[in-house]
Amino acid sequence: MENQPTMPPEPPASPKAAPRRTSRGGLGRDAVVAASCGLLVVLMVGASYAAVPFYNWFCRATGFNGTTQVAISAPSSAPLARKIAVRFDSNVAPGLPWKFEPEQTEIEVKIGQVVTVFYTVTNQSARTTTGQAAYNVAPLTVGAYFQKINCFCFTEQTMAPGEKREMPVVFYVDPSIVNESDNDDLNTITLSYTFYPVREAAPKPLAAGEPDKRKGAL
Repeated sequence: MENQPTMPPEPPASPKAAPRRTSRGGLGRDAVVAASCGLLVVLMVGASYAAVPFYNWFCRATGFNGTTQVAISAPSSAPLARKIAVRFDSNVAPGLPWKFEPEQTEIEVKIGQVVTVFYTVTNQSARTTTGQAAYNVAPLTVGAYFQKINCFCFTEQTMAPGEKREMPVVFYVDPSIVNESDNDDLNTITLSYTFYPVREAAPKPLAAGEPDKRKGAL
């Protein structure tokens, strides 16, 4: 009997890798991390908006960065014999067609003396415009001692075409400035204003059934 050819044995089949199971716990952790990151972004954006009014309040309260103070009344004590020169600076930002200048560029006052000075403003355009003045004093460290009782910078100013106006500033230098040894050699304070344009608010949209009173009858 003839021998049958022997077939080589088949190699054993490699075991199949078991399918990986998605961990619900991993998905839960990813969701928590994503939510935390989103909350952090919201908090950072909110903090950036809150920082502006906080910074303004801090400057007004401390005189930081040359921000002057707002006084309710004149000082209770008499003015000191010591005098100091106060210079007046004026600027107009681009976009506001105004001429703005002090009537006096420098005066000498006693510390604690209430003084009134005037700035002159002229609207050089043929349209009504509105501006708001920003202000500070130099040196920056004396902002806490420069007290303003009344100032055009407290509110927005609206000028008619070609209008010219005198705007007063009532102020005094707080006598407590002499208590700081750093101010012993202080001889001059500069009060600086810059007028910026105030953009007109866009007209509010009208309801569908509300007549437009801004337009004449057709």
